[in-house]
This record gives sequence, C-alpha cells and structure tokens, in this order.
Amino acid sequence: MTVLVRELRVDDPADVAAFAQVRHRAVPFILWTPEAVVHRLAHTHPDARSRSLVAEEDGQVIGTAQIGLVHDSPEPGQASLTVYVDPGRFRRGAGGLLVRTAEEYLTGEGATKLYSWVLDGPAHLRFAERHGYERRRTAHFLRLDLAHGTLPPLPSLPPGAELRTAADYADDPRPLFELDAETVADEPSDVDVEFTDYEAWLAESWRHPLLNRELTTVVDVDGRPAAFSVAYTDGTRYSTAMTGTVRALRGRGLARLAKTASLHRARAAGCTEAFTGNDSDNGPMLAVNKWLGYEICATEVRHVREVG
Repeated sequence: MTVLVRELRVDDPADVAAFAQVRHRAVPFILWTPEAVVHRLAHTHPDARSRSLVAEEDGQVIGTAQIGLVHDSPEPGQASLTVYVDPGRFRRGAGGLLVRTAEEYLTGEGATKLYSWVLDGPAHLRFAERHGYERRRTAHFLRLDLAHGTLPPLPSLPPGAELRTAADYADDPRPLFELDAETVADEPSDVDVEFTDYEAWLAESWRHPLLNRELTTVVDVDGRPAAFSVAYTDGTRYSTAMTGTVRALRGRGLARLAKTASLHRARAAGCTEAFTGNDSDNGPMLAVNKWLGYEICATEVRHVREVG
C-alpha cells in the first residue's frame, strides 16, 4: 500500500468532505465543515501562500495538513503547519510525508521558523521531536454540556452597558474589526499578529460560513463595542472563536458578561455542546470558563523548528 501527498482538490466536494472528516476524527473539539475548509482556502490573504494537503492511501484520504506563512506578523519568515492523521491510520508514513512536503514548500517561500500545534500525547510528542521540533507553550480544549449542564445566571449590566449581537452591526462591522484587532494583539502567543487589513478581515472572519452573528454577543459601553464573544456553530455544536475586552475596560467582568449571554442564547437556540480553547497562560479566561462550567477535554503543545 502506497501513501502519497497531494494538493486538496477544492473543486471536488468528496475530497473536501474527506479532508474535513479526517480533521474531525483527529480533533473533534474544533468545528470542521467542508464549507469552512473551502472558505479558508478561498479567502486567506494571498501573502500567506496558504495550501491544504492530503495524504492518500489507495485512494482514501488518511491525513491532512494546513500550511502557510504568518503574513500578518511584523516578523518575517514565520510559518505554520498543522498536520492531523486519521487516528485509525497511524504508522503508515502519512504524517512524516506531510511534514516533509510542507517544510519543503514553506522554506521555498522563505520561511525560517516553523510553528505547529501537536496533541499532548506520547506518540504525538515523540513524532514532533523526531522531526526536529521543540516544545513551547501549551493550550487546552474545553467542553461544556449545554444540554444537561447548568449555566450561571446572567450578570447584571454595569452602568452605560448594553447587550447587542454581531447582527446589529451588519451595516457597518468596522467597530467589531477594531475590537477584534485590539484583543488579538494581546492574546498569548509565540507569534505577534497585527490586524490592519479591514477588507481581508471582512472576507476571512466576518463572512466565515460558521460565524453565527445572532449568537456572537457584544457588550457596548457608552455606545461603543467594549467586549465580545464570537460564536461559531455547525448545527447543534457551538464554539467560541474569541472572547475579549478593550484594554481600557478590562477587569470589569465584561468578557464574562458577553460569553455568559452568548451561551444562554446558544442553549435557547438548541445548541447542545459548547467548545472553546485557552492558552495555558491565559489565567483570566481560564477562570471565566471554569466559572461557566467548562472542563478541559484535551491539551495541545505548541512546537517550533528553526530552519535555513
């Protein structure tokens, strides 16, 4: 049986569905849909040189890779590669072949530092080490049972605050772009990222097929967005993409208010399962999620390899 690596066939619905299914089996804590896979490839900034690869064995997709340059970082030469193999198809050489193909492509595009998230398990960590990657920070996947769990009551609104949704900004989402840019810049990370391209943000984030604008909750203070919790859904599953507050108003419970309100709306809309992710160093958000009832269900480890 021969394993080969090739480009994902974006115009082939069956190929895209197989890509999404492998990712779902490998990491069920992230929402993967064929529409989201196609959207990412179609709307990622051209400077990212983004590609999606598949490892195929006897005509069946058994592994995937998403790769690209971190084009929105002020430091050049940084790149990311994320490889997932179907848990039932390990030890066939798919992961190693995907890594080598990805590294060849990225270094050819000028990458000198490669970042990758690796699931926290002995086999996954040994695989990363064998390929020359060093461990860095950790992050957690968290899960909340919306169908049977108990949500805390909605906190009181502070003076001058109002609860809104992203749908209220449909005519002019720029205030949400500015809020997103400020919160992303302060998120714990090995790579600094700057959101400066509004049109790219509209294409990649605002028009993302999984973004649920009715469940994405915004706390306005004195008429301006001060905090938000961005909600993605794929039916009955709900995932928080980002929760944050403007720097000037942090420490007042606004992010907790936004996320609590979003979860209450999600349950009322029929969502039964909620997921989120947290950097291990992000103590404030870990505390908020624990208060909401989330429990850690998996951990991943950031790895880096310097090349060239």
